[in-house]
Amino acid sequence: MSKESADTVYEIIKTRRSVRSFTNQEISDSTLQKILEAGWLAPSAGNRQPVEFIVIKDSSIRQKISAQQFVKESAAVIVVIVNLERTTSRYGDRGEQMYIYHDSGAAVQNILLMCKALGLGSCWIGAFNDERVSRLLELPEHVLPMAIIPIGYPDEDPESPRKIPLEKVTHDEKYEEKKIKEYLMSLVD
Repeated sequence: MSKESADTVYEIIKTRRSVRSFTNQEISDSTLQKILEAGWLAPSAGNRQPVEFIVIKDSSIRQKISAQQFVKESAAVIVVIVNLERTTSRYGDRGEQMYIYHDSGAAVQNILLMCKALGLGSCWIGAFNDERVSRLLELPEHVLPMAIIPIGYPDEDPESPRKIPLEKVTHDEKYEEKKIKEYLMSLVD
C-alpha cells in the first residue's frame, strides 16, 4: 500500500461524520453492494462470521424501524444483525456477551467508512427498540439486531465533534486515571 493510499484512508477516517440529513438521490445497487462487501469483509472472532445484513429501501418499512425522521428520509437502511448460534457454538457466553459486539462493531465501522469513501452519508444508530425491530424484520430468537445505519447522499456537512485529546486517552505501560480526570475536571470549571 502506498503512502498516498494510507493518507486517503486516514482522511476518510478523520472526516467521517454522522449525517442526519439526506438528499432524495437514490443509491445504485452496485454502490450498495460495495458497502455491504465492506461490512462483510470485517474480521470476526474465530472467523465465525455471525454478522449479516438486511437492506431496507422501502420507505414505509424505514419509517417503522425508527421514529427518527432522517431514517425515513435516507435512500436505504442497513440493519446489522448477528446470528448468535455461529458465535456461541464455539465461544459460549463470552461469544454472546462480548464477541458479537466486537464483530458487529467492526462491520459497522467498515460500512460507515465505505459510505464516506463513496461520497455518501451515514449514521450509526444503536438506540432502537430491539423487540420491535426483530418483530418487523421477522428475526428468529437466535438472531439479534445490533445497529441501524441509514445511508444516502448527504444534505449537510456536520462539524467535527469535540474530542478528548489523544494524549489524554493514551496511556504508557499502565492505566493513568489522573491524566484523564484532570482533563475532564478542567471542562467543568
